[in-house]
Order: sequence, then C-alpha cells, then structure tokens
Amino acid sequence: MKPSAISILCALVISASLTGPAAAQQPEADKDIITLLNMAVIDTAVIRVNSKAFKDIRAQITKYHKAIRADIQKEEEELRGANEELARKRAILAPETFAEERRQFEERLVQVQRTVQKRKKDLDRVAAEAIKKVEAVLNKIITDVAKEQSLGLILRKNQTVLVANELDITPHVLKRLDTALPSLKVSDPGT
Repeated sequence: MKPSAISILCALVISASLTGPAAAQQPEADKDIITLLNMAVIDTAVIRVNSKAFKDIRAQITKYHKAIRADIQKEEEELRGANEELARKRAILAPETFAEERRQFEERLVQVQRTVQKRKKDLDRVAAEAIKKVEAVLNKIITDVAKEQSLGLILRKNQTVLVANELDITPHVLKRLDTALPSLKVSDPGT
C-alpha cells in the first residue's frame, strides 16, 4: 500500500518534534516544527479568481465569445430562412431540383456546424495559451518566494485539512503576480 502525502507529512512532523531542537522546548514546539519544516500553503483557486491577469483573460474571452455567438446566431437565422424557403419551394419544384437544393442546403448546414466547432476550438485554444502564460509567471513567482523564504514544501490549500494562517503565502504571491502581470493580451481566436 502506498503511503499518502498526509501520512508522510504527519510522520515528518512527529519525527521532527521528537528528534529536532524543538523537543527541548515545550511551549514553543509547534512554532519550532513549522520553522524546522519550512513549509507554506497556497490557494491557487483564490489566485485564479482574484488576480488581475486572470480577470483580464476572462473579460477578453467573454468578449470573443459574445462576438462568436452573435455571428452564429446570424448564420442560424439565415439557415432558418433558407430552410423555410426550401419548404415553400418543395411543392412547386421538380423532385430532382428540390433534391439538389436540399443537398446544397444540407452542405451549407454542415459547413456552418464545422465553422462553429472550429471557432469554439480556436477560442478554447487561445484561452488555454493565455492561461499557460499566466501560470508560467505564477510558477516563477512561487519558486522565487520559496527560495526567499527557504521553503522546502508548498502545499495547495485545497489539499490540506487545517492550516495556520501564517503559512498561507497566497496574498503575497497574488500581490506579486498582479504587479508582474496586471494584464495579458489574449490572441484573437479568428487568426
């Protein structure tokens, strides 16, 4: 059976408290263990919600999505009109002519569906590219903070049960990210 990260962390904390310099000091044992382990937690969800760069990306993606949606609605209206026109012509056209016009309509419908799928895929791609750029800067900032504070372990806050507020580096990292990357231009998904 593979030991979990929490089990290993608990074992480290217990062994550090029993064998390290913190064992000699009773009331300060908890602080000494924290100092000995040099660890911190970070809430990446808070950073994704509150950072200026992620907010900027969301705003741009929303703008692109609305523009794409407007184009799609226009295409859908044109297709509805063409379908209604085709239904009216059914009674007056020869069966071969109607079948040809129906085939052309269906080809146009398939083409519009492909275009919609491509535009959605392109929008997802540019959003992922932008997020990847922000995460690269974020990872560098986290690494810098770890070096500056001699941190040997940084856990995601959502993977912990109980954390002392002093261990949370989220506000510090968020402030640095906002300074380093207050905005990010998202590529136009149409290009």
